Amino acid sequence: MSPLLKLSNVSKSFGPVRALSDISFELNPSEVVALVGDNGAGKSTLVKIISGALSPDAGRFWFEGSEVQIRKPEDARRLGIETVYQDLALFDNSNVAENIFAGREIVKRVIGIPFLRSSEMHARSKELLKTLKIHIQSTHYPVKGMSGGQRQSVAIARAVAFGRKVVILDEPTAALGVPEQQKVLSLVRDLKERGFSIIMISHNLHHIFEISDRIHVLRQGRTAGVRATKETSPDDVVKLITGGDLVHH
Repeated sequence: MSPLLKLSNVSKSFGPVRALSDISFELNPSEVVALVGDNGAGKSTLVKIISGALSPDAGRFWFEGSEVQIRKPEDARRLGIETVYQDLALFDNSNVAENIFAGREIVKRVIGIPFLRSSEMHARSKELLKTLKIHIQSTHYPVKGMSGGQRQSVAIARAVAFGRKVVILDEPTAALGVPEQQKVLSLVRDLKERGFSIIMISHNLHHIFEISDRIHVLRQGRTAGVRATKETSPDDVVKLITGGDLVHH
């Protein structure tokens, strides 16, 4: 099976600080890859490069077997890569449907004047939430009053609403209670079953082992190791994260 997304020898510096050094990364179809490492290991930089928010200093990209350029967010979105950042970037005073269709509103032009097709947006949002098994009482509710888990679910629904193939999730269960964490993890499993490929940044090793197929560990801007989840242990991953696997003489 050839990778859906492949990066080779990606490097990025910020002035004298080397954030990433010769990173190679692969994501297969219908796979969940967990991206782990201490703060400052390079996870966010790598994700921003994949999503087009940052340009690498060096490196090559392939998507669906063809070499591609990802230099801005529009390049990533055109390929089918969408990112859900930790701050979610939802519009608090807008309702669920308006958030899902933000920037892609359905309009009908009458004598050249655009009119929002609100009822169609709500109908399609309702169908999307039902398909993804996201239980929100009404698409008319503003997201401001929703729980953290519901907000996360709306952000993920928005990311997958328009034919996306890869979803990047930045700490999707952070700051959520245990029941809501499980709902988000269940949603990630459903996305995988529906054919999406997922990159998930997380500090929660329990969640990583519960949901990922492979674990890519970064340490000080370099790949410390890549492990099949079923063939490793939390202790081994912690050693890779901290450098505890290195023998000092």
